[in-house]
Amino acid sequence: MRRGVAAAALASVAVALAACGSNDPLAAPGDERAPDDTIVVGSQAYPSNEIIAEIYAQALEGAGFAVDRRPSIGQRDAYLPSLESGELDLFPEYTGNLLQYYDPDTTARTADDVYAALAAALPDGLTVLEQSSATDQDSYTVTEAFAAEHGLETIADLADVDGPLTLGGPPELEERPYGPRGAREVYGVELDFSATGDTTVEELLAGTIDVANVFTADPRIETESLVPLADPEGLFLASHVVPIARSDVAEEIRSVIDPVSAALTPEGLVALNVQNTVERRSARDIAADWLAEHGLS
Repeated sequence: MRRGVAAAALASVAVALAACGSNDPLAAPGDERAPDDTIVVGSQAYPSNEIIAEIYAQALEGAGFAVDRRPSIGQRDAYLPSLESGELDLFPEYTGNLLQYYDPDTTARTADDVYAALAAALPDGLTVLEQSSATDQDSYTVTEAFAAEHGLETIADLADVDGPLTLGGPPELEERPYGPRGAREVYGVELDFSATGDTTVEELLAGTIDVANVFTADPRIETESLVPLADPEGLFLASHVVPIARSDVAEEIRSVIDPVSAALTPEGLVALNVQNTVERRSARDIAADWLAEHGLS
């Protein structure tokens, strides 16, 4: 038993009462602790993270675990203490961003290096399960037509494009290590810069910029046929979807959650986000269909 018997009994009553008031699988949490045999799955307050958390929750339920969902908890300052204290057991995270939270001066950049550094940086009591190939990170993205015209697959290929190229993104990108200076130093690519802010994708589609700084899980990658360029040299800090678990439950749930991570791809995550933001489907329905499609329900 991971928590005290008395606490478990009180929590059971509280959870039962809360369940009576809502049929939403991502209903707002209370302050109560879950029973000892319940896996508490949390999520941040945005749709992509909630969908992944719901996939974890339904996969665990399908394997016979009792699950308590704690959605929309907020930012890392809010939910990491709850993970460390044992109020939460499992949370979908992102390798690079979480590593920088614990180690702001990290020099790790590639997926494997970031994953290894994150495992070492986590505080006692927390464990990383297997990371997914799915990402939600900065990228250099072009239109499908531009990629086909110039044979672009990686950022390095931009060096072979004749004529000046313009990179668009938020104003701060110009001075970031993965802005024009980083592209030149890492890949030998010369890029002019245009501060496009919230209109970056629109300007890419209009042709006023050639390359856009877009997050890799943005649903417009699918709906607008965009192509994120591969980054083999690690210009960007890799940030893959990764489950963070309490160490005292990690091995118990690994056989359920690791196959989920193995099946979740970059393109698949974008498609899930399209279903939510464009098709307006609920996280519950999206998760159920995804698990069934991948034989994980």
